[in-house]
Amino acid sequence: MHTLIESVSGIRGIFGAGLDAGVLVRYALAFGTWCRRRTGEANCTVVVGRDARVSGEICAQIVTATLRSVGINVVDAGLACTPTVAMGVLMERAQGGIILSASHNPEQWNALKLLNSRSEFLAPDEVLELQRLARNMEPPSHADIPIGSLRVRNFTDPHIEAICRLDFVDIKAIAERDFSVAVDGINSVGAIALPRLLKRLGVRSVHVINGDVSGRFAHPAEPLPEHLEGTMAFVRQVEADLGLVVDPDADRLALIDDNGCYVSEELTQVIAADFLWQRRTGPFVTNLSSSRAIDDLAARYGEKVHRSAVGEINVVKAMQAHEAVLGGEGNGGVILPDLHYGRDALVGAAIVLQQLADRGEPLSQYRQSLPAYVISKNKLTVDTPDEVLSAFADRHAARNISTVDGVKVNFDVGWVHIRKSNTEPIIRIYAEARTRASADDLARWAIVDIRQENP
Repeated sequence: MHTLIESVSGIRGIFGAGLDAGVLVRYALAFGTWCRRRTGEANCTVVVGRDARVSGEICAQIVTATLRSVGINVVDAGLACTPTVAMGVLMERAQGGIILSASHNPEQWNALKLLNSRSEFLAPDEVLELQRLARNMEPPSHADIPIGSLRVRNFTDPHIEAICRLDFVDIKAIAERDFSVAVDGINSVGAIALPRLLKRLGVRSVHVINGDVSGRFAHPAEPLPEHLEGTMAFVRQVEADLGLVVDPDADRLALIDDNGCYVSEELTQVIAADFLWQRRTGPFVTNLSSSRAIDDLAARYGEKVHRSAVGEINVVKAMQAHEAVLGGEGNGGVILPDLHYGRDALVGAAIVLQQLADRGEPLSQYRQSLPAYVISKNKLTVDTPDEVLSAFADRHAARNISTVDGVKVNFDVGWVHIRKSNTEPIIRIYAEARTRASADDLARWAIVDIRQENP
């Protein structure tokens, strides 16, 4: 099966079966052209980095060579987290960035994740413009184009230093807690960056599992509890105070507490907001599929929460519109404008450590003070997702629904959100309630409803 998905989350597919050399060349040419047109600069620089997927090196070589062949200067970030490449774009004042990473997709997948000169993912209208360019793109035929330069720069340490310079990071306070922290690097770039960050923050005892940066993922890459039984056992085995789990490009952060119990990735952004709202005032932005826990927390502080469509750039645009002090997504993404407008597991980890250091209590105890919800996350393959969503909206139009992104049905006891995935050829069905049984019941109701109409 050949699969290529073009969305605000990038251009992704199975390497060699949808995402092939031709696609990489076509989109690299289009992106270089797009950067020049958008910035109006003839001398363009693009930062290129990748996660540790086996196909990553050759994909990066193809993209880099293509960009250089049309006069784009490339800064090679090498193995780097997605947020690190984003920081690199800002540090270099580059006209764009490309990350070769399919995030949480299986290891045979890869993707072009594209950043503009502000280090933000391309907005929907920008994606459409790029797609039009890519469809009609042909290599320039004239021979007077200079070859773009190639320079190598490691941005990981500068990224870490930028985090340590944030006004709320107190390295001495973190060090005094003498934390023991376990890291699941999922055999990718998080295994490089997170231990280095922790040591810089004064954590003396760092235990790494799945730290071989081979791109051969030891478990399914999405940091969900059903994938992390071994990691939770590891946290208990080494008696860590905290477990940090990332996806292959380290823009998502899930937590494991000191008892070796999974802390919902939905709570990563909630903990970050709880920390920051003690220091600043201002709204928070998250997406429609994120937990109501953030709304409950906002009520404690008298703050507002705004919702956007799913997709990091949709959250970012809403953050900018509402002048939010913080944002995120319930998949473990934390977006701190002080650093850059993108999800960043490294800054999320620093915030969590600082919060635990300031509170002087273990994560297992602290989580009891946070709003408690359960989300049931499900997938369904359908032949005509747009028709399915439209029909579902029509059937339930009398209910309290939102059609900003797919269909979200709000109930007093919880909600169900059904939408096309930006990253897989499926529809996602998320449901939330106070208990696992109630959340599963809501999800089951939606799935049965869809299947009755699409047997």
